Amino acid sequence: MSNSTTVQSVDRAIAILEILARDGATRITDVAAELDVHKSTAFRLLVSLEQGGLVEQSGDRGRYRLGFGLIRLAGAVTGELDLSRESKPVCLRLAEEIGETVNVAVPRNGETVNITQVRGPSAISGHNWVGHRPPSHATSSGKVLLAFGALRPPADLERYTPRTAASPSDLGLDQIRERGWACAVEELEVGLNAVAAPIRGSDGSVVAAVSASGPSYRLTPERLPQVGELLVEGANEISRRIGYYG
Repeated sequence: MSNSTTVQSVDRAIAILEILARDGATRITDVAAELDVHKSTAFRLLVSLEQGGLVEQSGDRGRYRLGFGLIRLAGAVTGELDLSRESKPVCLRLAEEIGETVNVAVPRNGETVNITQVRGPSAISGHNWVGHRPPSHATSSGKVLLAFGALRPPADLERYTPRTAASPSDLGLDQIRERGWACAVEELEVGLNAVAAPIRGSDGSVVAAVSASGPSYRLTPERLPQVGELLVEGANEISRRIGYYG
């Protein structure tokens, strides 16, 4: 199948979902007529969407309607939007208390992705980490997600600085779980330190991490435990705001 044919099929599948959202349960012939395609083409597209749970046959034979698979997909987006919204006031307070940049990161497709950032009053860098996918083994947020099972350690640990972990055993995941927070001391960039704590969803599983990062001369190793405790408190508050009451 050529790229143009694949794109055309995707466009048609999206159009079908929009038709069903607008009209409710709809016959294949009506879908085919609106798309200006043969009935067999419309049927093939509907079957593919049905296999993915995005559409389903209604009680009225020959009609299709939107499927519950869309609720699962929408729930994933809604959950992330809720997390971003509910974490923002806590991140603002943490950034003020700690004086450094605060981020919230989530696991996505096996990677750590930053979804929220608040700069503290002492922050000197204008770098925006939102949307970035930093290496999990070299960041405090990534280590939290690895330690609590939200991510799996990569097979190969790329070295970014002399301090970057060379093997999974160097990550100290047991210690992170025991004390409740993780740190990265010049492991991603020389001169950059960070601390992170786990955020839990309504079922108690770790769904994100909140972190503070700053220059090593200000966010010193001696200061990390104090910052770690502040982040644990902040992470617990965010967890409660998104439905965790453990």
